[in-house]
Amino acid sequence: MALKLVIGDKNYSSWSLRAALTVELAGVECEEVLVRLYQPDSRAQLQRHSPTGKVPVLLTEQGPVWDSLAIAEYLAECYPEVQLWPQDRQARALARSVCAEMHSGFSALRSHLPMDLARDKALTELPDAAQADIDRICAIWADCRERFATSGNYLFGQASIADAFYAPVAARLRSYHVALPTTAAAYVETIYRWPAFRRWYQAALQEVRG
Repeated sequence: MALKLVIGDKNYSSWSLRAALTVELAGVECEEVLVRLYQPDSRAQLQRHSPTGKVPVLLTEQGPVWDSLAIAEYLAECYPEVQLWPQDRQARALARSVCAEMHSGFSALRSHLPMDLARDKALTELPDAAQADIDRICAIWADCRERFATSGNYLFGQASIADAFYAPVAARLRSYHVALPTTAAAYVETIYRWPAFRRWYQAALQEVRG
């Protein structure tokens, strides 16, 4: 199956990062197509690939799959042997729940702490709404780790779609120097040691430096 993943700037596009990490977890060959965002012709370029004019979009032989959660589910169905979701039914249900919450929620975090992998500076003041989102995220991570992470350092032990979805959050928390409880801080460190994330991170820094 010939696959292409259309992404935006690696430094800024959190949704692209989620899809790219999921592709790496699936272990499939996939060509990256980078469209620079915030350029005069960005939307026109994106509309060549995506019916929404947004990233990410996975181009398959049967047609495009857009939206990071849809891409993740598509890959999980195409490659069930890879076990992109946890095997245990309850763990899988929780993983899907927290990914859906990430997908539709945390608007204050997105607004006040946008992903910027090259950033290394705290906000002067962290708004209460953003702190509430962070507290909820830390609670999610602690719950997943306590209940289902006996086999490794990721949310459900081994790396899964859930980690792909929360990796951009971990990056935000480090970029903005957010103080974290012990479990959350350890999970952020796990993400930064994840080889797939490290490759994206280094590429993002090169992208910014030109």
